[in-house]
Amino acid sequence: MSRDVDAVVLDIEGTTSATGFVVDVLYPYARERFADLIAERSAEPEVAQALARVRTELGEPDADPARIVRALNTWLDEDRKVTPLKTLQGVLWAEGFARGELVSHFYADVVPALRCWHVAGTALYVYSSGSVAAQRAWFGHSAEGDLRDLVSGWYDTENAGPKQEAGSFRAIAADTGISPDRLLFLSDRVGELDAARAAGWRAVGVRRPGEPYYEQGLQGHIEVRTFEDIGGVGVGVGSGA
Repeated sequence: MSRDVDAVVLDIEGTTSATGFVVDVLYPYARERFADLIAERSAEPEVAQALARVRTELGEPDADPARIVRALNTWLDEDRKVTPLKTLQGVLWAEGFARGELVSHFYADVVPALRCWHVAGTALYVYSSGSVAAQRAWFGHSAEGDLRDLVSGWYDTENAGPKQEAGSFRAIAADTGISPDRLLFLSDRVGELDAARAAGWRAVGVRRPGEPYYEQGLQGHIEVRTFEDIGGVGVGVGSGA
């Protein structure tokens, strides 16, 4: 099959990497450090902006640090995709990766596929609810080494918009300059796949046993179990795929 997409856009959690690693390792890592981050670095522009947005989300302009920490922990417990939460997590995770305290997880089939597609000339992008800083730290500190050179661009809910809205995918297509029908989005979530398809993209669901959305299925979307399977479902990725 000849290549019929020019770029692949990757979700992370549940798609390239295990949700369990995020929930069991990264969430506790951030939870333990929110209070110190706010106490020691609230004047830093990125942190200050995130704290202001937490207060806006709460509708409490005078929320003190203890109230903010409680809110962040509640959002963590509820797995809320709230932008200031993701920003503060990203700050902490990036530093944890840089210090060698964290090493990111990728499923075994992912990195070989990404390298193959990259060599074949297919552009790779990341679109995750996690902040761009967290994405870059994740790809920069894998067990397979620094993977950031494989990625042409990074998108999150701050610079692209919510992942279950077609407008976010239209914005990414416009930013990359690639026609929507030449973009392939890989995700484990039906709402995200629906939004990509509504924006004119190709969409393939990655359904991995043990992931939170596995049992609900992908509701009519093309599905694969590993990245190795993508060439067999009618989508050509990379020369000769």
